[in-house]
Amino acid sequence: MKTPQKDRFDDCQQRCPVEAALDVIGNKWKGVILFHLLGGVKRFNELKRLIPDVSQRVLTLQLRELENDCVIIRKVYPQVPPKVEYSLSELGLSLEPILIALREWGEKAIQNIK
Repeated sequence: MKTPQKDRFDDCQQRCPVEAALDVIGNKWKGVILFHLLGGVKRFNELKRLIPDVSQRVLTLQLRELENDCVIIRKVYPQVPPKVEYSLSELGLSLEPILIALREWGEKAIQNIK
């Protein structure tokens, strides 16, 4: 199993833990990707359909970063055509209450924004 990119957090004693967490999950699309993976294993095109506004390039980059940070697992099946599935790792699953809370906050905030 890969280890998270710890070099980014070597100075973690001087950084806010929220900053460290947002460095891993705080991109425009990462939270959305993770939220959809709460529903179970997804393939790339399934994620693309669930998040139509994200480009293929950006989705690929975000998935790669989440995998490098050990938040998701990428499983490649040795078949033709290639089959790749994405799922939450144990670390990713630990984000469930946070993602649910963000969804609930967003539902309330939308009412105030309109």
